[in-house]
Amino acid sequence: MLQNFYNKIKLRTIDFYIIKKFIGTFAFSLTIIVLISVVFDYAEKVDDFMENKAPISEIIFDYYLNFIPYFANLFSYIFTFITVILFTSRMASGSEVIAILSTGISYRRMLYPYFISATIIAIFSFLLSAFVIPYANKDRLAFEYKYILNNPYGNYEKNIHRQIRPGIFVYASSYDGKSQIAQRFSIEKFENGKLISKLNSNYAQWDSTSQKWHVFNYYNREIKGMTEVITKGLQIDTSAFILPTDFSRGRKVRETMNINELDSYIKEERARGSSAIEQFEIEKYKRFASPFATYILMLIGVSLSSRKVRGGTGLHVGIGIFLSFSYILFFEIFSQAAIGGVIPSIIAVWIPNLIYVLIAFILYKLAPK
Repeated sequence: MLQNFYNKIKLRTIDFYIIKKFIGTFAFSLTIIVLISVVFDYAEKVDDFMENKAPISEIIFDYYLNFIPYFANLFSYIFTFITVILFTSRMASGSEVIAILSTGISYRRMLYPYFISATIIAIFSFLLSAFVIPYANKDRLAFEYKYILNNPYGNYEKNIHRQIRPGIFVYASSYDGKSQIAQRFSIEKFENGKLISKLNSNYAQWDSTSQKWHVFNYYNREIKGMTEVITKGLQIDTSAFILPTDFSRGRKVRETMNINELDSYIKEERARGSSAIEQFEIEKYKRFASPFATYILMLIGVSLSSRKVRGGTGLHVGIGIFLSFSYILFFEIFSQAAIGGVIPSIIAVWIPNLIYVLIAFILYKLAPK
């Protein structure tokens, strides 16, 4: 029995042939698209580089060497799909798939080297997105802030809204990291869902010595039962339970957090009572869901392209591109639904995978055996 099981899983010459084709085509196609992307990105940003006098060494080592793994991993599962479509269609057109099946190898057994190759890519993709790329993104984003966005402090967020404690909300129309000034700064406090105080001001500036905010031209309204107490002044100091670093946790900051830092940040924000953590949850769950998508899209690709049809590779690639972009569309739709609080983040991230698992199963059943 063990000998029979060993014979079934033992890799054969055809398995190594498919793995070599899979990994080789994937590496080649991804390298080509990354190089094209670098050329287009440089053409788009060369004026910013020259205007802000970005050194060549920083452009190469701080930006593009960190841009390449980020971009490559971003679309790795899509290119896994396209890779499978390309080389399996060529195998089907050359009757290689028919030859493999005619030797007595089952269709399911033929998928073994595909799954091995997808596993290699999925593990590599997960390790990159979970631990390597976040550190690379720190240098890449720092370069962008300095030479492209022309903001070396990276605090470019506007219309900032933070829940810093249960029932305590801080607002600012904008924040300048250089001067550490928050414009149109306000604090709201609630108890049992009712507003008990609100502080409005023209702006607030952080004092690193006293570790407090100097709030200027303020208007404070306190509600006590049926009465209101209003105070005005030119300046008041408050800790506000918020630090300048909290303002800089913008859209791109989550890309610089590894999987452990994301988990810690989400737990910390939950403890503070913050409800604005959906984007960080989506980023965390996406790093698990995207590698898993490699298997799903691989199976769809094999099932589609292993059939020899009129139109050949071109038809298969066209269908593959349509399914690839529809997958991205589904992911964006459900991600926005999660950000809006319509569905939980983990469900939003995994729904596209569940939909495409069903598509993969149907196509697998319809594939020629």
